[in-house]
Amino acid sequence: AGAGGAVAGYVLRRAPSAAYMADRPFGHGDEAALVMAAHGAGVRAPEVVGVLAPDDGLGTGYVMRRVTGEVSPAKILVDPPPSLLGDLGRELARIHGVPLASVPAAIPLIDTRAALGELRSRFLTYGGDRPAIALAIKWCEDHLPGAAPPVLVHGDYRMGNVMVDEAGLAAVLDWELAHRGDAHEDLAFGCMSVWRFGHLERPAFGVGSLADYFAAYEAAGGVKVDPARFRFWLVYRTLWWALGCLQMGQAWRSGADRSVERVVIGRRTAEQELDLVVLLEEDAPESERARPLPPSPGAAPAPTGEPTNREMVEAVRGWIEGAIKPASQGHAKFEAVVAMNALGIVLRDLDAGARAEDKALADALLSGETTLAEPGLLAQLRRAALDKCAVDSPKYAPLAAARADWRG
Repeated sequence: AGAGGAVAGYVLRRAPSAAYMADRPFGHGDEAALVMAAHGAGVRAPEVVGVLAPDDGLGTGYVMRRVTGEVSPAKILVDPPPSLLGDLGRELARIHGVPLASVPAAIPLIDTRAALGELRSRFLTYGGDRPAIALAIKWCEDHLPGAAPPVLVHGDYRMGNVMVDEAGLAAVLDWELAHRGDAHEDLAFGCMSVWRFGHLERPAFGVGSLADYFAAYEAAGGVKVDPARFRFWLVYRTLWWALGCLQMGQAWRSGADRSVERVVIGRRTAEQELDLVVLLEEDAPESERARPLPPSPGAAPAPTGEPTNREMVEAVRGWIEGAIKPASQGHAKFEAVVAMNALGIVLRDLDAGARAEDKALADALLSGETTLAEPGLLAQLRRAALDKCAVDSPKYAPLAAARADWRG
C-alpha cells in the first residue's frame, strides 16, 4: 500500500518457459533491461520493478508498475487528446535518442538489405505466387536506401501499443520487436493504413497530419525526415506485414497454432496487398493510372439440385450465429464470432471465384521483366486487390476508398 492506503498496481509479463521464447532474438531478461534503459532515458516506458528468476518457478518475465490508460485504438481515435500527435512524435524522438551504449548487446542490429532478402526467401517459401507482393519486393530492392546511423528502433510503434489518458500519451508498450536500425522504420510503421484503424483522413497514426507529426518529432531531437526514405519504409513494413499474415496461415497449417483466429489472420494478407497497390501505383504512367478496370468474374448461376458447398457453409454459419454464439461467454463467444468470420470468408470466396495467385505474373514482376509500365497491368492488379479484399476483409476501410478512387 502507498500513501493514504492506496494499493499500488503491478503487471507481470511472462512466458511459461524459456522454450516458448526460443524463436525470438532476445529473451525477457534483455527485454526488461531494454525497457529499463528506455525508462531511464526519459521515455514513457513502463517502470520495471523486478525480473523473474528461475527459482521463482514462473517461467521467464518481468514485473512492471501499472500504468492506467486506454489502449483500444477504436476508443482513442474517436476523439484523440489534442496533444496526442505531438506526444507520439516527441516520444519517438526520445526512443531514438536512447544511448545505444545502454541498450543490451542482445538487441540486434538489422541490416535492411539482408532483411529484405529474408522477406524474398519467405515469399518464395510461401509459393511466390502473389503478384502484388512480388511487385513490392522488387520495388524495395530497386529503392533500397543507403545505410543510416543506427538508433534504437521500437519496431512496433503504433496505435494499439501505446496507452493514452486524458492528458495524452501515457506509456509505450510492447518492446519485443526492438532492434537497432533506421529511425525512418519507426516513423513509417504507425502510419500504415492498417494501423490507422479506419481514419484514413489522418495519415499519422489515424490521429493527425504527417507534417505535424514530423515537426513534433524533429523539434524533440529526431532525425530530419527524408520523404523518400519514409516512403521506402512505408512500403517495406506493409510488405513485411503481408508476409506476416501469410506466416500466420503457415503456423496453422504446420500445427504450431491451430486456433481459428490464427487461420483467419492468415487471410488478412489481402488488406496489405491492396495497400501495396495504392502505395506503388504512383510509379505507373499516367495513362495506366487512368485506365478503366476490367470486370470482376461473373456470379455463379443459382443452384437448383442438391445443396451446394456454399449452402452447406451458410447453414453451419447460421447455426453458430443462432445457437452457439448466444449461449457462449467470454473467450468462447469471441471464438464463435471468429468462426463466423472464417465461414463468411469461405462463403464470399465461393461466390466470387477470384484468386490472388498468379505464379507466372509474380515471377515476371519479381525479376523485373514486367513493370507497371506494362499496358493493363495496373488495372489488373487493382481489380485483383479489390476482389480479394472484398472476399477476405470487406469492412477494411481502405477497400471502400480504393473502390471509389479506382471506380471499381
